[in-house]
Amino acid sequence: MILDLSRIHGLREHVERLYRAPALETDDDFRVASDIRLVFDVERKDARFRLTGRAEATLELPCSRCLEWYRLPVDLAFDLTYLPQAANDGEGEVEVAEDDLETGFYEDGQIDLAQLLREQFYLALPMKPLCAQDCRGLCPQCGTNLNTGSCTCQAAWEDPRLAPLKHLITPGTEEPGPGDR
Repeated sequence: MILDLSRIHGLREHVERLYRAPALETDDDFRVASDIRLVFDVERKDARFRLTGRAEATLELPCSRCLEWYRLPVDLAFDLTYLPQAANDGEGEVEVAEDDLETGFYEDGQIDLAQLLREQFYLALPMKPLCAQDCRGLCPQCGTNLNTGSCTCQAAWEDPRLAPLKHLITPGTEEPGPGDR
């Protein structure tokens, strides 16, 4: 998944690529579940390359409530500028400007498109991935997936720190409200 910059002869070229699903390795946060369609234009200005385009794929990720894997279709637009690695001197403290967030670096006349795709997919991941808005999650006691079944666990939880105070309340009496005192 390498873009060879020596093959970019004009000032602007159009690139379309299709990568099979296992072509992109990821860690446990998500998996690529479909082919990846990558379409972009490359603009060349001296040693600076600007890539603008789209990446389309379907990702699989675990739901944060029930831990079941579900599919998330993504269609991502990107606009990135690449400079030679030599331009990245990394000396001293420098304030990061808005344009720096969309700047990457290339080495040996090649841009790693796998890294570009990984970054775009990570940016597309939701903060709290949910398989459905009404996902009921797991039972906190027995671990049953409440979307597919039910359990007989007691839903009430009592704070063990307050257990010594429990004997002060007699059954059948109502607790006084804030205005009853």
